[in-house]
Amino acid sequence: MSEARRKAALARDAAHALGLAPAATRSAAIAAAARIILERSASICEANAHDLARGREAGMPAPLQDRLLLDEKRLEGIASSLDEIARQDDPLGRVVGGRTLDSGVRIEQVRVPLGVVAIVYEARPNVTADAFALCMRAGNACVLKGGSAAQESCEAIAAACRDALVEVGLPGDAVQYVSDDAAHRETEELIRANGLVDVLVPRGGASLIRHCVENATVPVIETGTGNCHIYLHAEADVEKALGIVINAKCSRPGVCNAAESLLVDECAADRLLPPVLLALSERGVELVGDETSRLIAEKCGVAMGEATEDDWGREYLDLKMSVKCVRDVDEAVEHINRYGTGHSEAIVSESYAACEAFLAGVDAAAVYANASTRFTDGGVFGLGGEIGISTQKLHARGPMGAEALTTTKYVIRGDGQIR
Repeated sequence: MSEARRKAALARDAAHALGLAPAATRSAAIAAAARIILERSASICEANAHDLARGREAGMPAPLQDRLLLDEKRLEGIASSLDEIARQDDPLGRVVGGRTLDSGVRIEQVRVPLGVVAIVYEARPNVTADAFALCMRAGNACVLKGGSAAQESCEAIAAACRDALVEVGLPGDAVQYVSDDAAHRETEELIRANGLVDVLVPRGGASLIRHCVENATVPVIETGTGNCHIYLHAEADVEKALGIVINAKCSRPGVCNAAESLLVDECAADRLLPPVLLALSERGVELVGDETSRLIAEKCGVAMGEATEDDWGREYLDLKMSVKCVRDVDEAVEHINRYGTGHSEAIVSESYAACEAFLAGVDAAAVYANASTRFTDGGVFGLGGEIGISTQKLHARGPMGAEALTTTKYVIRGDGQIR
């Protein structure tokens, strides 16, 4: 038996006990994990330094190194997120709905765990802790499969989580970490582990997500890539536009809620684009655009290459941005719905009508009026953390907290009734 299937089987055996564990015990496990991670911060940072050194040697881009990096401050943030999840209301047993039939039979629909959740992800060691905490909050066992770039970091965090379970009397096998292999054989085994894994959540780049969606035989919740847009409407305030675009593009360009494309109404482009383009250029952003945008960029002394069809749909995950002038809000919505990935989209405008038309017309998990797309995050949304940001429409959409890792079952109580 492969490592992935063997560990998924161990998680399956532990899942039943976990789902029946009291909410207080599961909360204690999450809080214990937060404490142990902080207690082991030096060794976790040392493991992370080894991962980073290998990444730099392999030529890992700077934004991806930023995703991989763990330091004292980030570990404190991870621990804080776990503590917040530990304090959350428990989703299990929550009654979603109910009724009494004419026969007197009483029906309730209640939230229950999914069972075993597998998470396949890349160089994001924080996902290890988030996945553990959210699965634990929802009573699920988890099988974690991180990428080789973050292996030592992920294994160190997973070990802390397992020890936390044992400390509070829960089965340590409820958290499993599957080692990476060069041929990705273990990933292939995990995504086809029917009967052992109840749901798969891929979290990473477009190729990883696409591979899981196209090849997995267990149910997949697709966490999509983020080709996010900022649209500057004709009635946009310049200062608001400047702050939102710079934050959405430059604060952390390697994350999925960073903006990759800038749209602007052509009738206001001469007013809105120059200060925004200058600010982006000063921060090292490479710009590509359509003909109108390039003419404006040339006038204000900003270098801008010619955008190709591929640029409109590209998630750069780097300091690069495409720029396009559009006729109006309708064309902006049409462009976003064609090229966007259904993640996060924003309009900047002082017009209420334009904002409402944009919010209603754009098909995405999160739509914004006069705010940065960088807010799309489970922690920021008050979920404590996230297992991923779903861009599909079935079961869950947007940042996925603990409740998204539950399903429901009908509980029927009678007194001898027959049909």
